[in-house]
Amino acid sequence: MRHHGDSEARGGLLDLAVNVYPGERPDWLDRALHDSIADAAAYPDAEPARRAVARRHHRPPQEALPTAGAAEAFTLVARLRPWRRPVVVHPQFTEPHAALEQAGHTVTSVFCRPEDGFALDAAAVPEDADLVVIGNPTNPTGALHPAATLRALRRRGRLIVVDEAFMDAVPGEPESLADERAEGLLVIRSLTKHWSIPGIRAGYVVGDPAVVRELARAQTPWSLSSPAVAATVACTAPEALPEARARAEQLAVWREFLQDGLAAAGVPFTPSSGPFVLARPGEGLHGLLREHGVAARRADTFPGLDASWIRLAVRPPETTRRFLDALAEVRACAAPA
Repeated sequence: MRHHGDSEARGGLLDLAVNVYPGERPDWLDRALHDSIADAAAYPDAEPARRAVARRHHRPPQEALPTAGAAEAFTLVARLRPWRRPVVVHPQFTEPHAALEQAGHTVTSVFCRPEDGFALDAAAVPEDADLVVIGNPTNPTGALHPAATLRALRRRGRLIVVDEAFMDAVPGEPESLADERAEGLLVIRSLTKHWSIPGIRAGYVVGDPAVVRELARAQTPWSLSSPAVAATVACTAPEALPEARARAEQLAVWREFLQDGLAAAGVPFTPSSGPFVLARPGEGLHGLLREHGVAARRADTFPGLDASWIRLAVRPPETTRRFLDALAEVRACAAPA
């Protein structure tokens, strides 16, 4: 479950495996990162990041917790309590499931089906689940679940954790629950994908203040470096929002180009709201694409999917054309004589 796209995008391959925005960082973010090095002689103070995240989502500071990427947040949640029946909705990013298992929990998987467009059937979540983790928009399917469907999962004694790592890639962020103040609800976000800084581990949690307080008590001291604090403050500032929206709108145009190309090639895919598209070109195509210089994300490591699926990161049209040309060549070679 701990196979990730960065392990595939190596060796000079055309990279459609990693879901990081393929553009330059804004100048203001680079300045903030460079300036933060001046603070390296002191222990980092995450309080400015906490306040910035709280302001971004119209909350008091006690409802926000900066973390070393979303991955740290999933680990903190997994270790929060002796969960009786934790549920992870699949296919989705596997780190929450892996973190729960690493913490000694037995995870119940609930599967969304391709024939339903990977939409969530809330009735499939067991009533006795005391933890439910779901992505929105979901990696790798690109499904954007209605906020009302996610709210309906709430129960007394249950914690709902919504992974919104890619919500900032959706123009206007519809269906987000990050501004919603409700008992038993946590939203986890990442700042590394949209802002092209995966090497700066920056993310955060917002939600139920009692749960956030428990997570903060369990967090390793100084887990956020000074550059991560600076990035969090910069990327959640009001001045960053227009750039975030512009990037999301650009991604939507690029995604449409990719989906149109897949449709023209006759390759089945699931319409996506994220910066990636889940396609089903058939078994063996992942390896053949690599042989032709293209790195796509294998999807058989996501529970509920098999080797006939691949996940494709959204890229500018010139990159997508190169991928589509390689795909056509691969499929022609693989076709029976």
